[in-house]
Amino acid sequence: MPLSASASQAADARRSLQAVRAEVAKAVVGQDAAVTGLVIALLCEGHVLLEGVPGVAKTLLVRSLSAALSLDTKRVQFTPDLMPGDVTGSLIYDARTAQFSFREGPVFTNLLLADEINRTPPKTQAALLESMEERQVTVDGSPRRLPFPFVVAATQNPLEFEGTYPLPEAQLDRFLLKLNLPLPSRDEEITVLRRHADGFDPRQLAAAGVRPVAGPAEIQTARDAVRKVTVTPEVLGYITDIVRATRTAPALSVGVSPRGGTALLAASRAWAWLSGRDYVSPDDVKALARPVLRHRVRLRPESELEGVSTDAVIDGVLGNVAVPR
Repeated sequence: MPLSASASQAADARRSLQAVRAEVAKAVVGQDAAVTGLVIALLCEGHVLLEGVPGVAKTLLVRSLSAALSLDTKRVQFTPDLMPGDVTGSLIYDARTAQFSFREGPVFTNLLLADEINRTPPKTQAALLESMEERQVTVDGSPRRLPFPFVVAATQNPLEFEGTYPLPEAQLDRFLLKLNLPLPSRDEEITVLRRHADGFDPRQLAAAGVRPVAGPAEIQTARDAVRKVTVTPEVLGYITDIVRATRTAPALSVGVSPRGGTALLAASRAWAWLSGRDYVSPDDVKALARPVLRHRVRLRPESELEGVSTDAVIDGVLGNVAVPR
């Protein structure tokens, strides 16, 4: 039976978004999971926290993704002296007209790269809260809508603590996913060196062959399709049991809030749709549990001293919660 027009458009959008990974791979080696996570965030209207040591292509990843999706992107280097108005924009007095006019900040974009977000003071970090939650900026009592789509991709270095300001739990909870970018394998690192030896320039993505394969229209079509993905009561109960189990895990002092449960549901639906299914399975929930929940829990001090990781605790929770059949 032939597909309906909407179903055909959704299938085309899925193929386009699946092709994004191949386009980004022309510039970035070995970060397929992070690319998929960023696409899921776009489909869920969520934001992503990218964590990795310097030099694992966090910035290049975001720039390549925006090029493959034909999205406007802006980068803000978060520093200790950055002010909230430097991010959101501010009112500027025009002496010629004797009036104030609003000058948009870099947050007015599709894909905002908040580089080293933990290097700026809390008041500047908080300037992003309204943008991330409401997709708008309020200046002098007037709300100004941000463009569609809008995603914050924030990076932080897990090794440096001097001169940093850890994000508060309330802001961490606004990120849909926390993606850890690992160091490349030996073969992947050889590929990186080979590309540079052959003249690859990370500032010239077009020369590397990265081309737009999707755009805002495909993202909107995909979002509409994701909302139609079926979730059975059993899977909803499974997500609820996982979230509730984190609140009683002995190694944790803070468990996952109800917002974390809705985030796990949204990400699981997006992953199921990208995988070509119109229903969510328990395996989809398991696949997204780590990136969705790892930044929403807090280890007890004694657990940190023992070297326990949040991922290990989440794995333990998944192992103890009964999987629906």
